Amino acid sequence: MRYSHSNEGECMVEQQGHWALILGASSGFGAAIAREFAHQGYHIAGVHLDRRATMGEVEAVLADIRAAGVEARFFNINAADEEKRAVVIAELTGLLRNRNELGRLRVLVHSLAFGALKPMVAEGEVATAQHLTMTLEVMANTLVYWTQGVIHNKLMGEGGRIFALTSAGGHRVWRDYGIVSAAKAALEAHIRQLAVELAPLGITANAIQAGVTDTPALRKVPSYEEMMAKSLATNPYGRLTTPRDVAAAIAVLAQPGTAWITGNVIRADGGEDLMG
Repeated sequence: MRYSHSNEGECMVEQQGHWALILGASSGFGAAIAREFAHQGYHIAGVHLDRRATMGEVEAVLADIRAAGVEARFFNINAADEEKRAVVIAELTGLLRNRNELGRLRVLVHSLAFGALKPMVAEGEVATAQHLTMTLEVMANTLVYWTQGVIHNKLMGEGGRIFALTSAGGHRVWRDYGIVSAAKAALEAHIRQLAVELAPLGITANAIQAGVTDTPALRKVPSYEEMMAKSLATNPYGRLTTPRDVAAAIAVLAQPGTAWITGNVIRADGGEDLMG
């Protein structure tokens, strides 16, 4: 591995031959990010949870990654399952150790979208302790667990980049989105803490706030049509955010020379959140 040092003291590394680990790699933002980094020359390790009905989408992502001339290792597991997470981390550690490439995991992206969409107080079914706990665990706490595994096993070193996908829902109120909103707020708090703790290792952590994007995850939100209509009416660019917009922004932030950008919530929304 060849290194050179920038004026900021960041350890700069060539992208070719590095790895990106994408949590939620089979659709939406995660799939777009996987494709983008593959075209940047990164090998891709993808974690996803898909049944037979959606495996065609997974195969399409894998085909695009391999067409870019890089390696793809995908794991169809529940990213919040402690034992399965340990198996994936162990496999990646063994792979990179055998190649004498420990530390070549350059990017970790958290793009998990699995949570309860329930009102807090209403007639009928409302948020339960199980809904709250599960959503917080999957959409926020998994960032911490996967980061621990990556760091403790020395998969990522100086120059590493950690990203988590958040939304304006982390600080706004949308119908039936309250549980996910709480998880997004926690995710952003985790990013701030990780940024400080990882700074001595030369690793950054940032949350990326995407604008309203037509993804499978969005379409599970009861008010998604209203959200999309409002975004189209107010976004300065007159269109919705796309997964590719977000993937391109993350790829730029993963470049050498961005070590001083850490602990932030960075909007990739075309100015949408400015419009209220």
